[in-house]
Amino acid sequence: MAAPHPNPGRGANRTALACAGLAVGMVGLAFASVPLYDAFCKATGYDGTPRQGPALAASAARTNDSMVVHFDTNVAPGLPWKFAPETNSVEAKLGETKTVFFRVQNTGTKPSTGVATFNVQPGLMGGYFVKIACFCFNAQTLQPGETLDVPVVFYVDPAVRDDSNTAHLTEMTLSYTYFASKNGEPVTAAAANTATVGQKREF
Repeated sequence: MAAPHPNPGRGANRTALACAGLAVGMVGLAFASVPLYDAFCKATGYDGTPRQGPALAASAARTNDSMVVHFDTNVAPGLPWKFAPETNSVEAKLGETKTVFFRVQNTGTKPSTGVATFNVQPGLMGGYFVKIACFCFNAQTLQPGETLDVPVVFYVDPAVRDDSNTAHLTEMTLSYTYFASKNGEPVTAAAANTATVGQKREF
């Protein structure tokens, strides 16, 4: 009796199903990796992402050592807001809790919603800049002409001096950018239609 011939159609179907399953799995992994990556960055300070955590005990502060923290504020296209810090920089004792306010104002003619993203430079400092409280990633809706003062509470981890990569640093920059917000998420520049990229705003 002759051996049955393989069905090429069945093999092709199996290959197609396998590829489809792999594609679905990769998409699922991509979506799952976004919050995992975000949590990893916040926990470790990777890629210039400030850590989040509680304040240190006062006894942990190093009163004889400090870091100058500069503040950079920007407004992305699509959001008619002014945005500026109350001060351009502060000198923070290592481990000392500091609070700095930022002012945002809607200069447009209708209500608008914005959300701020942030970054620390040099990127290596992300692991040592710890946010206790922050307005970042909280969508804010402002009426025409409305002004709002929002705080960031932070400290610079004294462990920065124990890392050979950062022990010599005496300055760092905390940079914020406000984007127009849709469903609580920042709208990318490609979808915006007004203002200037990275335009500085002064009051």
